[in-house]
Amino acid sequence: MVELPELLLADAGAWRAWLSENHASSPGVRLVLHKKGGSVTELSYAGALDAALCFGWIDGVAGKRDDGSHLRRFTPRTKSSKWSKINTGHFDRLVDAGLMEAAGRAAADAAKADGRWEAAYEGQASAEFPADLAAAIAANPQAQAMFDVLTATNRYALIYRTTSVKTPTIRAANVARFVQMLASGETPYPQKRKPAGAT
Repeated sequence: MVELPELLLADAGAWRAWLSENHASSPGVRLVLHKKGGSVTELSYAGALDAALCFGWIDGVAGKRDDGSHLRRFTPRTKSSKWSKINTGHFDRLVDAGLMEAAGRAAADAAKADGRWEAAYEGQASAEFPADLAAAIAANPQAQAMFDVLTATNRYALIYRTTSVKTPTIRAANVARFVQMLASGETPYPQKRKPAGAT
């Protein structure tokens, strides 16, 4: 993954102005966002995401920075990037509010034309755990023990990586791989919590 430059701006208005000037030429940034109790910036994640969607950009991996702020990767949306149902809802809200820009409309139009819009995936809060993966994990005591202590982020990673594939064959292979991964004490993203008795 390319290391993007860090960008510190005062607030959502400054971020929107930056995007207006740079959305078509920049490969992306690691945007500094407000953390509760911090005074580095007033720019919140919600405000940053709204502006990004208006210019055809999307958020990515979060990162640590300091006690008063954190980082979030923002990049131009690619032709193959998937849409979440949360972001399709945000798009409609931003259109209704008169905030959507041409670049944002173009990104949505492309997704509607090639089926990505209709195939939008559930967000972390509303996604249901796949029955086939749950059954496979339950059949392996070591995998189940690791699953029981997974963070919400890691649970959602398993959901997304199971349900977003295109064929049943790939899905079955992923299920088997995830069970083996959990049984070995591994997780999609690093986490400190381990099953009782694990080293």
